[in-house]
Amino acid sequence: MLTYDLINKNKRESWILIFSFLVVISLLGFVFAQAYNAPEILYFAVGFSIFSSLISYYFSDSITLALSRAQEVDRGANPQLYNIVENLCIAAGLPTPKIYIIDDTAPNAFATGRDPQHAVVCVTTGILQKLEKTELEGVISHELSHIGNYDIRVMTLVVVLVGTVTLLADWMLRASFFGGRRKNSEGGQLAAILAIVGLILAILSPIIATLIKLAVSRQREYLADASGALLTRYPEGLARALEKIDKDQEPLEAANKATAHLYIVNPLKEGGHGSVGWFAGLFNTHPPIADRIKKLRGMNL
Repeated sequence: MLTYDLINKNKRESWILIFSFLVVISLLGFVFAQAYNAPEILYFAVGFSIFSSLISYYFSDSITLALSRAQEVDRGANPQLYNIVENLCIAAGLPTPKIYIIDDTAPNAFATGRDPQHAVVCVTTGILQKLEKTELEGVISHELSHIGNYDIRVMTLVVVLVGTVTLLADWMLRASFFGGRRKNSEGGQLAAILAIVGLILAILSPIIATLIKLAVSRQREYLADASGALLTRYPEGLARALEKIDKDQEPLEAANKATAHLYIVNPLKEGGHGSVGWFAGLFNTHPPIADRIKKLRGMNL
């Protein structure tokens, strides 16, 4: 059964994973700075990650919506959708977010923004056409839970940190292979060891960072499912919506690997069906749909 204890557990684990990014970035920069006796490498690594995070914090929603080719709608353009969002926001004690629609028949939805005051809920035309009202309410409540739980901020920062780690690792690898060397000859053996450690970290860091991002995404989905069901007091609505979305095998053309984790169900239709093995599950952007549905139907509200 999903409980408030599980919600709190997911929050703690997600923040631990995010902190791990900062450790990886700092460690990567420190090792290369020591190996080449160049402290500026560490300063650059940390500074670049902070700069990237700030850019993402303030402009991630605009970038994501542009990539998704989403268009804003108001009450007049789609009164039923607007009323559902507004009523659920009143129940959740949240300000009504901006509402966007992607013109695509693949059913899906996501939320983005840096906080509840600057949030966006985006749905596809397919989800509006294929879901019943109670099912759509379940989906919207899930996305509003992402907003209320500040998942939208967490996931934005995690995505940027993954990109930062990948860029830094690539830059350091290139520096190593094309002329990078220690500025003086002192501690030659230590320098060689640090250089080898740095190369290993540079190769493994993007993989580790991606796994952390995917793990955070999966934890957030379980949390939003639980919170959304508590909001509507009707877990079956969201459970049926997940079944319908999962059975629809049409990939969402506007989605890509950079934004896939934001959606309620993997829009690329890669994995996520049924229960999967532990190792294979590490590379999924979402928890298995069957597990999510089972947890929702196990809730006793």
